[in-house]
Amino acid sequence: MIHEATKEKRTNLSEQESKDFLRNYELPLPRFRLVKQRSHLPDVIAEIGFPCVMKCCGEQILHKTEYGLVKKAISNLDEAFNSFDELSAKIAGINNVGILVEEMIESPRELMAGLMRDEQFGPCLMFGLGGIFTEVLKDTVFRVAPVSKDEAYRMLEQIRGSNILQDIRGLPAANMEKLSDILIKLGNIALEQNKITEIDLNPILLFGSDPVIADALVVYASDTSF
Repeated sequence: MIHEATKEKRTNLSEQESKDFLRNYELPLPRFRLVKQRSHLPDVIAEIGFPCVMKCCGEQILHKTEYGLVKKAISNLDEAFNSFDELSAKIAGINNVGILVEEMIESPRELMAGLMRDEQFGPCLMFGLGGIFTEVLKDTVFRVAPVSKDEAYRMLEQIRGSNILQDIRGLPAANMEKLSDILIKLGNIALEQNKITEIDLNPILLFGSDPVIADALVVYASDTSF
């Protein structure tokens, strides 16, 4: 997938491509399908179900929420067609785009995790509070990749807002095993896929106790030889 995208002189995968890549590592993802033709929408909706989310999707589309490129809580087929038409109009004329239809996961608790490559330390992992206020809160911890299960657990416990992972206000405690597994697998990706320079998983929603990756971006070096 990255090899083909590199031949197209791209430096990142689309959200759909990123999630397809991550699915190979059995990371927790919602059901999703990319739709490019309006006539295909009913079959995809039948597979995904209601309520669902619809997003503009393409390698050039990186900031969807800020530009009104996301429609949430779609509850019937009429709303789905209207949302598809509205979103399609916003990306008219852009190549290699479509509408990503995804099952809707709602949660008041948003986290984030990521992989980046540092010139001095090499591949590093990040974990912290996520969502639209990531840059404001800046509650993150870092480790050199890969990490053991104990190291992954410590990352979860060392953010300032770690209490959000406990049972709070009727919400169940986060599944720390599954959260730590995300960090472990990101570390493994760093070792196995040296073409990848960055992975951004934000937000990761806690659906009950279990984490679900609601948005993902994979970035890679465009000048990497194959």
